[in-house]
Amino acid sequence: MELKTLDSIDLKGKTILYRAPYDIELKEINGVLEVSDDMRIRATLPTLQYLLKENCKIVVLTYVGRPNGVVDERLRTDPHARRLAALLNHPVLKLDDCIGEEVDKKISDMHPGDIIMLENVRFYKEEMMNDDEFSKKLCFGKEVIVFDGFPQAHRVHASTTGIEKYLPSVAGLYLEEEVEMLSLLIENPKHPFTIIIGGAKISDKVDAVRNLINIADNVLVGGAVANVFLKAGGRTLGSSFVEDVFVDKVKREKKDWVEEARSILKQAESLGKKIIIPTDLVISDGVFVRTVDISTEEVPLGWMAFDIGAKTQKEFSKIISQSKTIFLNGPMGKFEDEKFSLGSQTILNAIKNVKENLSGETIIAGGDTIDVARTYTSLDDYSHVSLAGGATLEFLAGKTLPALVPLIQK
Repeated sequence: MELKTLDSIDLKGKTILYRAPYDIELKEINGVLEVSDDMRIRATLPTLQYLLKENCKIVVLTYVGRPNGVVDERLRTDPHARRLAALLNHPVLKLDDCIGEEVDKKISDMHPGDIIMLENVRFYKEEMMNDDEFSKKLCFGKEVIVFDGFPQAHRVHASTTGIEKYLPSVAGLYLEEEVEMLSLLIENPKHPFTIIIGGAKISDKVDAVRNLINIADNVLVGGAVANVFLKAGGRTLGSSFVEDVFVDKVKREKKDWVEEARSILKQAESLGKKIIIPTDLVISDGVFVRTVDISTEEVPLGWMAFDIGAKTQKEFSKIISQSKTIFLNGPMGKFEDEKFSLGSQTILNAIKNVKENLSGETIIAGGDTIDVARTYTSLDDYSHVSLAGGATLEFLAGKTLPALVPLIQK
């Protein structure tokens, strides 16, 4: 996928509508709300520094949380503006709205090098409705869109696809890097290519797994996602968490994820591939911890699986060490508890060794994945850390992200 990039258009002195990926949770520190994690802000600094060198006037647009069209004092963008100003070492003027006469006046009075942070666009119900008139108002007084909101690129909203109808749009450097690295996985991975899927839920990963099975050489499954596959294989899992049946009350649809897992196993078999699931599990009843060989033993009622066991760790690590491309989404267990963190640690260290030996590309994605990687390793230990959740998985599922369409070079 070839994108329209910053150097493909004359940006000198232009007023830029910068679509930022700053949908970041807030936390209260000493009575003051602050961003909980500034990784997404840090990721956008190269783009903003580029625009400042071009003497642009920069108007930052983002949404935060789900205020559902009403003003929520705890979801304002003031903390984002403060953190951006500190990281960029440059003043950022925060406005208390994102449209209207006062906003338009402030933008018209901007000088080259000025940065304005608009208020949370989701304070308007028109945002999620993708309202055309609202999109036009967001674009008023701006000349070019620089789109860096990859984590929101799968949304059809006024501040994503809506604004792109009314102004020329190019990709920011952060978005460009995400697309380049994730495209590598589905277009030109070096083989052997191994994907590792963990975490609590299978539901949001199914389409990506189905698509990647066609490309990958190995599919390793851990975490509670493995429980679904184990149950699909007839294993007894005691009181372990299994995401089995989901009922969408809006669509009135029922989804059996265990049956979906069986279907994925058949798909892999038809391709001559095998999904590798744990052979042993670390289980607990809340007091005691032990390991079971899940191929010959059952998890007793009252006990739950919390991590992959030593044999599985060894098997997964060997496969990873022989791989040239690796993608990890989701931890191998309940890593927040040190008793159940060894599986995740072992897998992360195996991936880290691949990069250290310069033998392959290593990509990790997902909030929990980033948390466990940052806890037990360094994020610099991986070739790429994808900061998007749903957008990354939809991209890897081979779906077209709506907000990327206007950014594609024809």
